[in-house]
Amino acid sequence: MATGETGFDDVTYDLVSVQYHSLKAGHDYGQYVRDAENAGRDDIAQFFRDVMEEDTRRAHRCHELLRDLGGTDNTSPQGDTSGGSDPNAS
Repeated sequence: MATGETGFDDVTYDLVSVQYHSLKAGHDYGQYVRDAENAGRDDIAQFFRDVMEEDTRRAHRCHELLRDLGGTDNTSPQGDTSGGSDPNAS
């Protein structure tokens, strides 16, 4: 398995990169939704919501794959219901 300049294998780096970009884009899309709503374009606002959901699913899938690569999961995203116990649950 090749290792890049970061010291992580390429597959791990690639998954982290996709996850980061998906989460970053999801954050930006919130503004796009508001812009479309302010312009009275609910159809475009819904398009951006759909894209945001796709990126959220993509980020969660990356998280699952990274967990599988590392064998542990102590960094679940908020609201992750994919399994495991929630350390914040009472």
